[in-house]
Amino acid sequence: MNSAGKLLIAGGALLIFAGILVLLAGRLNLPLGRLPGDISYRGKNTALFFPITTCIILSVLLSLIVWIVGRFMR
Repeated sequence: MNSAGKLLIAGGALLIFAGILVLLAGRLNLPLGRLPGDISYRGKNTALFFPITTCIILSVLLSLIVWIVGRFMR
C-alpha cells in the first residue's frame, strides 16, 4: 500500500505542476499549437488542424518528467 500512496502523491504533484504550466503558458502567450511544423488546412467546407510539432515537444517534456519522477521513486 505504501507504493500506491507514493504514486498517488506523485501523480497529484504532477497534475498541479501541469496546471501551473498551463496557466503560465496562457499568460506568457507561448505559441503552443502555432509552432512551425504544425499542420493547419482550411478548405471551403473543412478545416484540419494537427499540431505535430507541439505534440512532439510536449511528449519529450512529459517523458522527461516521468523519467525524473521514476528516478526519485526508487
